[in-house]
Amino acid sequence: MMRVLLLALLLAQICCGMNLDADWMSWKTEFNKNYTSVREEAYRRKVWEQKVLEVMRHNEEAAAGLHTFTIGINHLSDMTAEEVSAKLNGLRVENFPPQDTNENFTVLRDFPLPPSVNWTEDGFVTPVQNQGECNSCWAFTAVGALEAQLKKKKGRLVPLSVQNLVDCSDTEGNYGCLGGLMTNAFNYIINHRGISKAADYPYVKKNETCHYTHKYGHCSGFWVLPRYNEFELQKVVANIGPVAVGINADLDSFHQYKTGIYNNASCTKHPLNHAVLVVGYGKEEGQQYWLIKNSWGTDWGEGGYVRMERNKNRCGIGGYGVVPIV
Repeated sequence: MMRVLLLALLLAQICCGMNLDADWMSWKTEFNKNYTSVREEAYRRKVWEQKVLEVMRHNEEAAAGLHTFTIGINHLSDMTAEEVSAKLNGLRVENFPPQDTNENFTVLRDFPLPPSVNWTEDGFVTPVQNQGECNSCWAFTAVGALEAQLKKKKGRLVPLSVQNLVDCSDTEGNYGCLGGLMTNAFNYIINHRGISKAADYPYVKKNETCHYTHKYGHCSGFWVLPRYNEFELQKVVANIGPVAVGINADLDSFHQYKTGIYNNASCTKHPLNHAVLVVGYGKEEGQQYWLIKNSWGTDWGEGGYVRMERNKNRCGIGGYGVVPIV
């Protein structure tokens, strides 16, 4: 503990003495950052410098064996944790209708469980995208789960339209760039007999007027997994495919995640406010993890993915899981 305290004091002194002008300019260029006023830029730099200090401190602790993951400076580093959550976390589980639950989901009683699964290696997962400042994580996750099931059925991986769901599923209870639910997204696809291809209805990172294009991806129903049952989640991932889930994504350490197995004990099961796609699982040096695809671009995490501690209900990962039926 004394070593950690001394380290924190040392890093504070180093940070205060460092000239970060060149680093700031380089970071702004890399992520195409522009601000509306000198005052705004001064505030954003202050937030960014605090993130630099946090990254240095955390990664020194990780090197000392206190953490199993590292964090880094990325495109979110000029925003506070509250701002990131408000702009990017669009899962609205408070609107989850009770009639959509099926707690007796027991379709996989005696199926095998391989030691590791990675649907990305098998060609069932489309490339990571960046949702931008639109709370459309729920749409990306729903689309990702359906893409994998259609690949299993048709033999081709075809990117589906996130924008179609953002613009058109309000009748089913979604709010476009203000948030939504994967179950509502699947209900839209069922009710409208399909969803467009991404190529026909591209993503624009904002709400637009709903318009008709040819429907490609069809969905006949969905299963809602039992709550907080990671063993059931593992069986579904292993034997059916990627699963759309909700997590708590409020913490700075998650926003700045870079590599390793994310196991922050402060990441509790509430609130469930961000949707991601579980595409596999495995074990590294005795530590079990979920392999998760995010929608914050490839500059975040391990090329857009995070490995999250498994069988600890870390960040509430077992609280809301859905898989489509085709």
